[in-house]
Amino acid sequence: MLNEIKVLSDHGRQYISDLRNRPVSERFRGRPVISTGITREEINEISAMCPAGAIDNRCGAIDMGKCLFCNECALMLPQRISFTNDYRIAANTREDLIVRPGQTSPVRPRDHAVRKEIRHLFSNALKLREVSAAGDNSCEMELTAAGNVNFDMGRFGIEFVASPRHADGIVITGPVSENMAEALNMTYEAIPDPKIIILVGTDAISGGLFAGSRALNRKFIDEHTVDLYVPGNPAHPLTFINGVLDLLGK
Repeated sequence: MLNEIKVLSDHGRQYISDLRNRPVSERFRGRPVISTGITREEINEISAMCPAGAIDNRCGAIDMGKCLFCNECALMLPQRISFTNDYRIAANTREDLIVRPGQTSPVRPRDHAVRKEIRHLFSNALKLREVSAAGDNSCEMELTAAGNVNFDMGRFGIEFVASPRHADGIVITGPVSENMAEALNMTYEAIPDPKIIILVGTDAISGGLFAGSRALNRKFIDEHTVDLYVPGNPAHPLTFINGVLDLLGK
């Protein structure tokens, strides 16, 4: 018993006490900032270079739902574009993932866009079933990390469960391949109403580099209302946890 107490004492406090304001590495690439001084020529240059087509060739806006956060545009135009280490970039409307030149305001889920039943039923406990719909295991690993001893999202009553019948919502990663389309729909149908849909990562939100591929079947995404978009490539555990907390009104 004394040895166990000593181990706990030596380890100290392992969990992050304040997940809302926890600083991350300055090298982390989160919300982009685009200068209002960006020129038409510069916009054309970076939009043509972007591998995911995330940069609007008309105004220079960056769509975080398509962005790979590769930093190539910032390396090309360091005086015009930079990526902050602001990891709180989840939103509940697709439009809010688009960052325009001169925009410096934070990205947050809009209260008026949250379905009333979500906060009424799930604010104290939310059980989620995660489906990797042809994901590359990067977002999946970060979601697993969200429940580890450091981030410990379970303290807020947010947990992943093994069965969709025990879940309140579905978390989708990956671009949704043709081979996973039926399995995804079956999982969703097994979840009791009302149910939440959360898309995590660039691939899930837009298809990422695979957008437009004949190997994908994104009919499910197109036909259902998404409650939360969590961008990133992959999405950071803090982005996911804070996004869900904002959605629940915690």
